[in-house]
Amino acid sequence: MARRPTVAFGFVGLVLDRPSRDGRSWDRWRPSVSLCQHEDLLIDRFELLYEASIAPLAEQVATDIGLVSPETVVRPTALVIQDPWDFEEVYGILHGFARGYAFSEDEDYLVHITTGTHVQQICFFLLTESRHFPARLIQTAPPRRKRDTEGTWQLIDLDLSRYDAIAMRFAEERHEAHSLLKSGIETRNEGFNRQIEEIERVAIASRDPILLTGPTGAGKSLLARRIYELKQKRRLLQGSFVEVNCATLRGDAAMSALFGHEKGAFTGAVTARKGLLRSADGGLLFLDEIGELGLDEQAMLLRALEEKRFLPVGADVEVMSDFELIGGTNRDLQKAVRAGIFREDLAARIDTWTFVLPSLKERIEDFEPNLDFELEEFARRNGRRVSFNQEARARYLAFATSERALWTANFRDLDASVTRLATLADGGRIRKADVEREIVRLEAAWRAAPSQRDADHELLHALLGTEALDAIDAFDRPQLAHVLRVCRASKSLSEAGRQLFQASRKLKASSNDADRLRKYLQRFELDFHDVKA
Repeated sequence: MARRPTVAFGFVGLVLDRPSRDGRSWDRWRPSVSLCQHEDLLIDRFELLYEASIAPLAEQVATDIGLVSPETVVRPTALVIQDPWDFEEVYGILHGFARGYAFSEDEDYLVHITTGTHVQQICFFLLTESRHFPARLIQTAPPRRKRDTEGTWQLIDLDLSRYDAIAMRFAEERHEAHSLLKSGIETRNEGFNRQIEEIERVAIASRDPILLTGPTGAGKSLLARRIYELKQKRRLLQGSFVEVNCATLRGDAAMSALFGHEKGAFTGAVTARKGLLRSADGGLLFLDEIGELGLDEQAMLLRALEEKRFLPVGADVEVMSDFELIGGTNRDLQKAVRAGIFREDLAARIDTWTFVLPSLKERIEDFEPNLDFELEEFARRNGRRVSFNQEARARYLAFATSERALWTANFRDLDASVTRLATLADGGRIRKADVEREIVRLEAAWRAAPSQRDADHELLHALLGTEALDAIDAFDRPQLAHVLRVCRASKSLSEAGRQLFQASRKLKASSNDADRLRKYLQRFELDFHDVKA
């Protein structure tokens, strides 16, 4: 196979490429000239860029390249650069050069980054990395012996996946980020793990608002703090993490808490107040239950997000705050918009990145690692370690992952349950009798709380309507509601089927979970895509 021509791009070096004043130019290393001296590197064409003010030097370099490598065609190109240290100017000129150059798939390209100002080298790198120059980087270095004028050369391929050590480091870094977002819990739910991967990419690459939705106790507050810690670790944020539950803010107190007030702004305002938005300047503001904000606060929040400025209560002069926002809600904000209790423009502004956190029941395979996490958290808070004996742990896990366990408050229920068990454990060991008492306590609490039944009824009514829902036996409704929640949290029919039939699958030589689920939904005249929609 014929060798493709090699074309090099490089700047004339004002200092390094200049000949010696004593007439001994061939006794010193000159990068642009030496690039064409190597027997194992044939440069067929050299696109020699130079600032118009050093034209004589460029001509000398082109002549000398012709002497050491007659087969190299040198094409000097003058660039009118007023300030070679001005990043914007240099980048713009090189960008324009690259866009106007007739690159060919029949040639190999190299970008020489040894010469030129540091700004020119950086711009060359960025334009090569972005593939405006479809090239590899080449770097030359002076020889160890003074009279050897060739020096050495090295190719740098910007496809980092080719470098095992770097690829491994990136993989480790990404694993650390995922572990941080999951609080160090090795979760097993495929859908949740994919969601965490996407959240990590968004947290690093975007400053736009993030909206975390999902049922109460699904972990929105904890995840928001972990996102902040990830951003801070990557030096993307310098300010503080500021958290407030909007359900606790009402009337004038809401305006004052969020946006601050001046002294004397209203009765009782004996001193000025900074407000949470200013406290979050340079950092991250987490507005939990953002759907509970009043319309006036929503309007001011929208302006603060878009313009980074707002007017404190009683003030005549606007203040600035550059913060990032994460909102949390268990409400359907679009339903709130239709009801006129949430602004449509604010909903659109904070809906750029929306992540629906699944309930504990929808991540039941993650129960065991979360149980271990809660035990570690108890030990950290209380300074004493507690564990289950083998029989007690098996009994607790069997109940916790069964249909009897509703976990209506999700991870808050789990946290409270583990706290009770660990607090009452004699000698630091949780025994089966302790677990049996806790099961009785949990089931009594869930019977007293109608929230899950209400949520099931609302979900079924929304999808089936009154007439169809009334035709379903009462004992079938909880099972159907659970199936529908799993479908909504899954990416595909197959993924939902695998989660719903994971136990019975073990008893079969082969099974089609998607088909089983499709037939189950058809019993109620439902389709997976309608359920997702």
